[in-house]
Amino acid sequence: MKRKVLSVLLVAAMAGTMLMGCNSGDSDSGGSDKGDKHYKFAYTCMDGTNPFFVTIEDKIKELVEAKGDELISTDPANDVSLQITQVEDMVSQNIDGIFLNPVEAEGIMPALDALKNADVPIVNFDTEVADMSYVASYTGSDNYNAGKVCGEDLVKKCPDGGKIIVLDSPTMNSVTDRTNGFLDAIEGHGFDIVAQQDAKGNLEVSMGIAEDLLQGNRDVVAIFGGNDPTALGALAAANAAGLKDVKIYGVDGSPDVKSELASGDSLMEGTGAQSPVAIAEKAVEIMYDIMDGKEVDDRYPVDTFLITADNVDEYGTDGWQ
Repeated sequence: MKRKVLSVLLVAAMAGTMLMGCNSGDSDSGGSDKGDKHYKFAYTCMDGTNPFFVTIEDKIKELVEAKGDELISTDPANDVSLQITQVEDMVSQNIDGIFLNPVEAEGIMPALDALKNADVPIVNFDTEVADMSYVASYTGSDNYNAGKVCGEDLVKKCPDGGKIIVLDSPTMNSVTDRTNGFLDAIEGHGFDIVAQQDAKGNLEVSMGIAEDLLQGNRDVVAIFGGNDPTALGALAAANAAGLKDVKIYGVDGSPDVKSELASGDSLMEGTGAQSPVAIAEKAVEIMYDIMDGKEVDDRYPVDTFLITADNVDEYGTDGWQ
């Protein structure tokens, strides 16, 4: 089902309609027939220091400013109450639209109400809000598949199964989808989940949890982290414990994890890769379609795929794919 979003552009004076009709094929390079209108957009994500979101923000800012428009950004630092306050403040600045990634799918609802009341269209990215009726459109990685490809790889490499640790983040829908994909892929293949804990998508938290868990589970064959920072925290803990055989998986395809894979001697086994650049480009395309009053789909999934030591050279280690 497609949703028709009303245009925020004013039609030119009646006297100019014939001239506009003759030139209706002309538009700027981005496809937005904006005339002299300048837009002010807002951006918010769960953690502005996460390299994945830094890349998304930088790309959105680059594309928006290339059109002569403005992007104002905030960082709630994984605090949903702060994110709500920041969104309400941005609404008061008369924004034309917002790129939004929620700290909590449910907890963000008061901010969504404020945006709805102000008629501000929402392009939701990476992590879905709990009630998608509030958003004009969503774009993000196929998170279920990102976890699934990790699980499938583990099944091939450990056909006899074994003990595993799962470090997830239940309040983040994207990580929940990845975890579900991973667990579905390994189901029925002899794996025993000895622990599944909330690492909050954070490297330091993950490292502390993994250090504690590995003290009594040195025989685990694998650790799955819901994102690359979580996986890197688990990697640090496994290295500190002197483990040699555990296989560690993450999701993101970050430069840091790709460097580990390329090193040839890391416990990092693979990452379910996504492209923050592609997500940003699609989000901006959607936003300008909304500004032009065009129809947009409810969602635009971005492909995910597995990167391991075998194919990491195809993607490089000095940036995001």
